[in-house]
Amino acid sequence: MAKSKAKEVMPRGTVHLVKWVQTNTTRGVQGRWVSEKCKNTGRSAQSSPTKSPMKSPTKQPSDKTTYRFSEDFDASYDDQGINRVQLPNRRGKKKQCPNEYLRQWKYRTHDYLDIMLQGEVPPPDRPIFCTKCCRAEHSLRPFHWISQWNRDFFERTTLTKLGVEIHAGHRGKPCPHHDWEWEDMDDEGQYAPGLGEDAPSAEVLWGVPEAYDGEPDVFVELGSAAAAQDSLEVNILPAGKTAITVVHTSGVHTMSIRFCRCPDAETLDKQLFKMGLFLASFTRPKTAFTFALLDNFILDNLECRTSAMNYYSKLKRITSSMFPHLVPDQYWELMRVARQWRQLKLLKWNGFCHERRDLKDGELALFCPACPQPGINVAVPTKDDPSPKWLYTRSLVMDGNFKAEHLHPTHPEDKVWLTDGQCFMVARARYQAHLAISKDSAQRSECNNHRAVNQANASRHKLETTGIGGCACARHGCFVPNSMVDFQKGERQMNMDYTLCNALSYNTDGLCQAFMFYDVNCQYNKHLRRRVDESLHLTIPSGMEIIPGIGLWHVHGHQDKCFAQYTSNFIPGAARIDGEIMETLWVPLNIILPSARGMSTPHRQECLDYEMNDWLFLSRKYKEAKQGVRESTEAFEKLNNTADPAMVQRWEAEENEAQACRMTDPSAMDIYDVRLRKAPRSGERSQLGAVTWLACGITIEEMQIALAMEIRRAGKHQTETQTLEIGRRQVRLQHSIDEFIAGVARYLGKEYDGDDCITDMDMDFLEDGLDSDCSSDDVPDSGGHQPQVLFRPEIAGIPLPSNLGLERCEELGVVGLVRKEITLRDGQANDMLHVIRVHLADKAVLFRTTVRLAKSQATTT
Repeated sequence: MAKSKAKEVMPRGTVHLVKWVQTNTTRGVQGRWVSEKCKNTGRSAQSSPTKSPMKSPTKQPSDKTTYRFSEDFDASYDDQGINRVQLPNRRGKKKQCPNEYLRQWKYRTHDYLDIMLQGEVPPPDRPIFCTKCCRAEHSLRPFHWISQWNRDFFERTTLTKLGVEIHAGHRGKPCPHHDWEWEDMDDEGQYAPGLGEDAPSAEVLWGVPEAYDGEPDVFVELGSAAAAQDSLEVNILPAGKTAITVVHTSGVHTMSIRFCRCPDAETLDKQLFKMGLFLASFTRPKTAFTFALLDNFILDNLECRTSAMNYYSKLKRITSSMFPHLVPDQYWELMRVARQWRQLKLLKWNGFCHERRDLKDGELALFCPACPQPGINVAVPTKDDPSPKWLYTRSLVMDGNFKAEHLHPTHPEDKVWLTDGQCFMVARARYQAHLAISKDSAQRSECNNHRAVNQANASRHKLETTGIGGCACARHGCFVPNSMVDFQKGERQMNMDYTLCNALSYNTDGLCQAFMFYDVNCQYNKHLRRRVDESLHLTIPSGMEIIPGIGLWHVHGHQDKCFAQYTSNFIPGAARIDGEIMETLWVPLNIILPSARGMSTPHRQECLDYEMNDWLFLSRKYKEAKQGVRESTEAFEKLNNTADPAMVQRWEAEENEAQACRMTDPSAMDIYDVRLRKAPRSGERSQLGAVTWLACGITIEEMQIALAMEIRRAGKHQTETQTLEIGRRQVRLQHSIDEFIAGVARYLGKEYDGDDCITDMDMDFLEDGLDSDCSSDDVPDSGGHQPQVLFRPEIAGIPLPSNLGLERCEELGVVGLVRKEITLRDGQANDMLHVIRVHLADKAVLFRTTVRLAKSQATTT
């Protein structure tokens, strides 16, 4: 082990000891090493630590004391010579918190700062290159930034100023057939106009040293053979070197490029593509992007959700931190080339490098490798297959995302689609044809109010798309290829029908069952088959049985009957599915949606496709499922062994019958509901909802008191505005009283007679604080032109048990209502006391903070 620093920096004649000291803190008992000093008794500080310098046995260090300069001790010290020791934790369990590391860092800041400053100076073992040597050293590294000595300091410069050139066609070496005359790209007579964007391309590798043995990237040429023949390539190359702006991860560079002029040389765009440079144009190239930059941008866009504008702003800061606005702006070129690069990557990853054919829908997308796909990961099932049915069942979950909005494009007629329908988003033309002939029938929700049903026709005129919807694997969370659609007026059934039919048709040959989870399946699934049969663009595979379900979180927002009919807990073969995995898939996707809101429609579709293709298909619930199966099996065995065998057989028969009828009659699943039979109370009627009814009555009485106080405050001589407002409040109060009396027969029984003597409310008002012209029985003046006041709902008595009396309640058999009203009255009193306490506290605070400290008499009074 290395020598202890104590031997190098500590003076002779001193010995440092450390002691373990424990202290009680709010987090429990914590310990730390404390340095102690003791005088040396004549021995050297470098003596063996096993020999104590203290001769007296009473002065021997304790078990928790260790010599400062032991051989296995690694010490650290600060500038003042105060040793700060951090020994390993004896228990070896608890780690240091981040603040402990920061406290240690405070004593090392200046040391690290000195090292950082020394790194700015060229090391003595590395020579400073001359111009010729620097040019030779960077011939294959043209995107490095260098500094040049200008007699005062090292000034940043470019390799192009030193004469570094990029040679195409010969792996970085000069072409033997080119001349050495300079010729700029501004001369329009040097290039053939036949080169266009549809010109075929091929790729190998960027010019690297001869020792490079990496695998080259390959991509397929786009377009048919006939289209390639129409755009003939005329290989006319510039005679000299060409200046091209190259965008790399290290910044924006202006490079001098010499093209190969051999008789069999390829076009300039292919020469640069083989070198790893992707040109922004084909006829007059001025800008190129390196493969490393495009890969880095796509990775940043996927992981960090960096937009193209922010990414290019970073490149400009890397190029010139002082004057980034002077760097050439290639933002639009970056977005366009990134679209082309994504397409090439998808073609390469999905094995289309060696074949040229028209792609089918969804062929450039990745689907869940664990879901059954006959012919891919499972064999095509047969009728005699003994495997369980759930093994060949596709599990899907449907949902919509209203944050994926998209504005109307500026030029809707000018669109270029690169991967239309080949990934996750559906093909545009067929989807629009389906929407054109589909009928939008507004359906009223028969369950609870759900946004997906009641707001299905929500439209915003400034948006081309109000959201997206689609299907995903319900178990593993993978979007289904060719199943994502755009919403035009909210989450309508015609949109979700198209995504479901496409999802059920993707690699499902031979499958006969599918679980389909949707938030509003109780409404959506009712007429699904009829809508599919009436449409020309919707099909469901023949023999496919669709079992509807609702997610375990959304099902509790439905009526109680929906839980037993649609929850996954009662679907055989559904396994451990919550049906809510789409909610977690929207979260990372929502981060990039603001940047895609204003893109062109094809560009937005490609960004969403690439983002959806990047999910990791991992089953994180596998371990929990194994543990759950073990625990559930044990609990089931205990219950099954203790239950009556005849009862178990009856339960099994009821379950089989319910599962057989669930598709035609979902109410058959109601046998899973909890069935409780409560013994009726003697002499009392059922009082379901009685507490709410009583609470409404108490609220009405509070409204009557408030209105009576308002009338008393207005006095005899009311203004027209006051009279109108009081009349409106009296009408609203009377409506509330009528609704309350309508429930009397339900809670008091038919024996209650409306003619029961219920006296009007008798309210006494305190005279303190009232005006002199107000008395306790003030009402608006009835003399003169004002009519006699007969409509006074503020004093009308309502049939509460407290107004009926205990004897009458016993006759009606509603003594239980009396107890409930007493409980509600206690709560009402507690609420009023709380309000009084709050007002007293406000008054006390106001007195202490304002009145007591005031200096004027007006404020204190």
